[in-house]
Amino acid sequence: MRPESTVCPSLVAWGNAWLAGHVGLDEAADHVEAAGGPAVAGDLPLRKYLANLRADGLRELRLALPAPGDPLGLSGPAPLNSAAVDAGQAAIAVLGDRNLGLVPTPDLRGSSYVGVRLEVYDSGPVRHDLPTLSEAERELSEAMRSATDALSSVEGPMQARPSAVERQGGELAPGYPARAHRVATLAARLTTALRLADERGLTSGQIAARAVALRELDRAVRRALVAAHHAIFEPLRN
Repeated sequence: MRPESTVCPSLVAWGNAWLAGHVGLDEAADHVEAAGGPAVAGDLPLRKYLANLRADGLRELRLALPAPGDPLGLSGPAPLNSAAVDAGQAAIAVLGDRNLGLVPTPDLRGSSYVGVRLEVYDSGPVRHDLPTLSEAERELSEAMRSATDALSSVEGPMQARPSAVERQGGELAPGYPARAHRVATLAARLTTALRLADERGLTSGQIAARAVALRELDRAVRRALVAAHHAIFEPLRN
């Protein structure tokens, strides 16, 4: 998938809103398909696949936003981790007796059909070392302060307007707390800043000088997005 694709964030946000009773299945699937086009999971249309998962005991969806060397949200096995790192994202379906990993790939048929296929993998247990929303918000604020000087000489990225897909990545579904919406929106805007910083033709010397701050900001952004997308169930765990 494209780095800016928001298929899995949309699937997790709207899927969890559906599981919590805030929206219907059709509305949830419509939002996922707005992010990536017509969607199938395995060999089934997305709506049918999600309905089957719920009948099999689907309890929640979790977001993974891994990067090379940082398998954020993943717990193996190797085939899932490798595919998710390549895609930059995955959704973990948590069932009563097992977990499944859903990794998006482009679904291209002929010259005009553009959709998304969610490849299904076995997944390991849910990770319990992921940040809470408050922890992730604090980490994000600290990383922003650390990265301010590093980004200040790159013309314009912090003021850039996010693209449509990046705005969708920062939009959660009904039922999420206001704080989660705020954190997700900020993280999506910072994703734009990081992407544009890479696109502005930095020299090798500039990249070396800013690498640590940018890497830490990227990590904090991904952790904030994961925490925001899990926040709909967070009060139930406290």
